Amino acid sequence: MEHKIVEAYILSLPGARLDYPFGEDVAVYKYVDPSTNSGQGKMFALVQEKTDPLQLSLKCDPQLAETLRGKYESVMPGYHLNKKHWNTIVLSGQLSWPEIKDLIDHSYQLVTA
Repeated sequence: MEHKIVEAYILSLPGARLDYPFGEDVAVYKYVDPSTNSGQGKMFALVQEKTDPLQLSLKCDPQLAETLRGKYESVMPGYHLNKKHWNTIVLSGQLSWPEIKDLIDHSYQLVTA
């Protein structure tokens, strides 16, 4: 999975913004509420940019997170994140692009609700 495909999809979501608060190798995607002037936003996706295969960390409902980790080798507790609420997915092809998009949408919905 190419970083540009993942990035384009994430940035197509309303209010999604890209930031690099942890350095140039970690792309952080945040939801910024357009009705406020706050530039902080809420993180919903992180991409380790210089990994092969690409690694994508997403916020996740704790029960779903556990289920996904049990079902897929490529889904692990969030790397350097709250392990209860975040998963890191190695985009090795084990999950399909539609499944990845669904998990991105799930993460986005958790921070926009």
